[in-house]
Amino acid sequence: MRYATLGRTGYRVSRLGFGAMRLPMQGDLVDRDLAIPMIHRAFEAGLNYIDTAVGYCGGDSQRAVGEALKGWRERIVVSTKNPYYGPDEKAWWQNLEDSLERLQVSYIDIYNTHGVNAKRFAEEVQPRLSQWLARARDQGLIRHICTSFHDNNEALRQIVDAGFYDVITLQYNTLDRQLEDGIAYAAEKGIGIVVMGPVGGGRLGAPNEELARLLPEIKRMPELALRFVLANPHITLALSGMSTLAQVEENLAVAADGRALAPGEVELIRQQLDRLKNMADTYCTGCGYCLPCSQEVNIPRIFRLYNDARVYGLGPYAREQYARWGRQAPEGGKLADACIECGECEAKCPQHIPIRDQLKEAQSYLAAAP
Repeated sequence: MRYATLGRTGYRVSRLGFGAMRLPMQGDLVDRDLAIPMIHRAFEAGLNYIDTAVGYCGGDSQRAVGEALKGWRERIVVSTKNPYYGPDEKAWWQNLEDSLERLQVSYIDIYNTHGVNAKRFAEEVQPRLSQWLARARDQGLIRHICTSFHDNNEALRQIVDAGFYDVITLQYNTLDRQLEDGIAYAAEKGIGIVVMGPVGGGRLGAPNEELARLLPEIKRMPELALRFVLANPHITLALSGMSTLAQVEENLAVAADGRALAPGEVELIRQQLDRLKNMADTYCTGCGYCLPCSQEVNIPRIFRLYNDARVYGLGPYAREQYARWGRQAPEGGKLADACIECGECEAKCPQHIPIRDQLKEAQSYLAAAP
């Protein structure tokens, strides 16, 4: 396992982190029989950073991670998030206390404001939450004040210049490179940079014949996607939301072998991805913030299939999956034609995707006859 220093925290962390957002489920709860051995396998291989949040896995992720940490706590850097931005200080502290209890820890290493943007930072974090966070740090309940981030380069620079956060977790992958300038700026200022979604919420697992021809020695797209992220010298580690033991093993192998993409290889990938730049406006990270939908439309799943088709040319596969899903509904949520265009999802989307229009396009394409 390769390691790097996480900005000014001084922590030596594995280049691969475990994102506990997509743990295997059994009904409404994390399947401990599958999830805990996966996490332990990663720990045994040298992975020492795990990230969770209050709402992950239906609210059960923190408890599952806490159980997995037994016997490992002092060797693992633990990251979690507080989603509360309101004025009720007691509610904010309750979130922190609940996280400590669920994780079964006395302190949290990396404590994040969840999903900050420029507006939230200026209106809620600076005047109010900053005081509570500082107090929690002074009391030893958290070690470092950090954030997950959803906004643009200008907002990222403003937040970095405020000097408040030690680590910033943000979106970056081969399909979403918009924050490259801000990432470099933050790293130069001593901020640890953690990437979420290096494999694009799993959709970069689809084969891409054109990229495969560029780098034939890389056999699978997840490997290429992870290597692309880790080739950026300003990024400390990449979080992967692993759901199976096979995914754990594959990512561990990439993180351990030391082979980085050469500058020329990165440039080849960039050139190819620039030819797919028209997908930027429709790209969905799969974060799920648009949910729940009042009509039970599974927006992230629809966009995942749509992007598989349009970005990677997997039209027949995507249409087959969409048709199969339609026959199984409502177990996986409803298809795009159930949308009533209320617009509630668009107000919640951190990527500002025109979801209603994109659902129409997705339905037209995915429901078409082969």
